[in-house]
Amino acid sequence: MGSMPLAARLHSTAGVRVGRVQVGGGAPIVVQSMTMTDTADAVATARQCIELAEAGSEMVRVTVNVPEAAAAVPEIKQRMLDAGCTAPLIGDFHYNGHQLLTRFPACAEALDKYRINPGNVGTGSRRDEQFATICRVAVDHGRPVRIGVNGGSLNQELVVQKMQENTDRNLGRSSAEILNECMVLSAVDSTALALDAGLRRDQIIISCKVSRPADLIAIYRDLARRTEQPLHLGLTEAGMGTKGLVWSAAAMAVLLNEGIGDTIRVSLTPRPGGDRREEVHAACELLQALGLRMFAPSVTACPGCGRTTSSTFQELAERTQEYIREQMPDWKRRYEGVETLTLAVMGCVVNGPGESKAANIGISLPGTGEAPHCPVYIDGEHATTLKGSYDELSRRFRALVDSYVASHYPPRANG
Repeated sequence: MGSMPLAARLHSTAGVRVGRVQVGGGAPIVVQSMTMTDTADAVATARQCIELAEAGSEMVRVTVNVPEAAAAVPEIKQRMLDAGCTAPLIGDFHYNGHQLLTRFPACAEALDKYRINPGNVGTGSRRDEQFATICRVAVDHGRPVRIGVNGGSLNQELVVQKMQENTDRNLGRSSAEILNECMVLSAVDSTALALDAGLRRDQIIISCKVSRPADLIAIYRDLARRTEQPLHLGLTEAGMGTKGLVWSAAAMAVLLNEGIGDTIRVSLTPRPGGDRREEVHAACELLQALGLRMFAPSVTACPGCGRTTSSTFQELAERTQEYIREQMPDWKRRYEGVETLTLAVMGCVVNGPGESKAANIGISLPGTGEAPHCPVYIDGEHATTLKGSYDELSRRFRALVDSYVASHYPPRANG
């Protein structure tokens, strides 16, 4: 596999078709996510797949770990299609994927892509044999695969070999350097094995996921030099809340800005009872922040200071963001280009009017001691001034947004 300039990868990466979605080959970077339901519960899993897709996940992955899960996959796929959800469904296999895909051919047919972890398909000659079995099933069903190497389940035979080589040859390499090299070697060697098993280059996506941003950056830069296959990007366990968001952005923004990465996932740990869609929103915001994709209208809001002792602007900004997410599935079906809409919800006169004028629709709320009125600007011009309670402000501002969307974005031909 030849090397290539990193900056050229985004436009010259080999393309892979996953269902209706193109990955690599210059196609837009794709957002994906993974369910956290019991896959054997087809109703709950299909519901979450649909929710994730409506939030912006363009591919959805499910765990296929036991016979009951494999048996449920065709129903999950059908329920998605019945709901009008065409997002590709990906099966995540560890340890027994070769058995489940051969025992449940309807599962193999219903899935749009298989994810294989080379470190979890067996040891020694059995590893190669069982890995090849999954690849042959993919060949038979015309499905692509993702060869997904994980730092937490790396092929230990390869690690021991490289550690011993470091000692015997007195190479002086750190454990982290050796593990990073093993990640890339496992991916490259497994790709060669998949090709030997009959898969085409346009059926293979690669990932090497670890938990630390600096390691992810080093690994993917190396991987990008060694292969032209599309690359799936993300920390394997980013963590919760702010930590997960910051670590994911710190790693992926660097790589994406260098043209490395064709699909991404922000693997956030949800709070108990939390919303799985948060990781989808984060991935979409990351791509939108870098100017690589546009998914939904953006809301500019000030951080607050001593001038904004009232929480009204914060509540209005939050409700506006929530309203946009609620409306986007319908707006995307009905209007062309609505994702480019910009909104501003500002808290005082310092930056409020200026930011409001720069947005398509902006409202500047009064700060402490300021006159109790809220000028609204539409495309830079003062359009109206709102007054009243928070509920009244929220209702009237949403009505202005609805009116702007309906009047400024052309209807889709199939909307």
